[in-house]
Amino acid sequence: MPYQPRTVSGVEVTPLCDAVGPMGPAIRRPLAELFPGSHLPDEPWILHFHCYLLRDEAGHLTLVDTGVGDTDSPAAVWAPVPGRLTGELAAVGVSPSEIGTVVITHLHSDHGSGAVTGGRPAFENARYVLQRAEYDAASGPMLDRVVTPVKDLLHLVDGREEVAPGVHVQLTAGHTPGHQIVRVGELAMTGDLLHHPAQLADPSLGYAYDHDREQATRVRIEVLDALRAEGAILATAHFSEPFLRL
Repeated sequence: MPYQPRTVSGVEVTPLCDAVGPMGPAIRRPLAELFPGSHLPDEPWILHFHCYLLRDEAGHLTLVDTGVGDTDSPAAVWAPVPGRLTGELAAVGVSPSEIGTVVITHLHSDHGSGAVTGGRPAFENARYVLQRAEYDAASGPMLDRVVTPVKDLLHLVDGREEVAPGVHVQLTAGHTPGHQIVRVGELAMTGDLLHHPAQLADPSLGYAYDHDREQATRVRIEVLDALRAEGAILATAHFSEPFLRL
């Protein structure tokens, strides 16, 4: 079942638990290898895969990330598919056709695969918001099986933009070329700006699958410093609990 929502700046934010589980055999690596230089244990990592439903005061619905997708999705080689996103939405009384905006933080398969089902857009009445840099860098299964089917619904942005009432995206490149976070007032939905609580204690810890580890580290430090100065709330993608007050 979905977590309890929070209302921030007039927008109700509901975390949706798409999946929970370890990385699969295709890329399974112990925590210590995934975060080089850390003191994390040499054991498998159990990830939580969170998406977020936003409802503004006028009833407009925005979905942040679309999870791991179906059993035949690009994420199926490593993630605990199928995702539960559709069921999580149904549990809060929302059908996919009611979603007006879908923000994909980045085109890794655990964040974008659920954007498409059966080769067609899963949210047929939505704009799909993606940073232009992420679109330009798209390749492989995510390009062929996710981006291409939603191409006519794409809304490409460059940097910071208000994409729905009270909902802003912000470019935070490094983990991928066009990674973005989503802001609603004091709350930041961080995507893969950080993956593990160890990176809160030490934001200099890189991640093995960062596209540009140096840039990702620099951006993570800068953004977390700014969010700490605000006393912001984080809404994370992979922590066991979705909300965290800095």
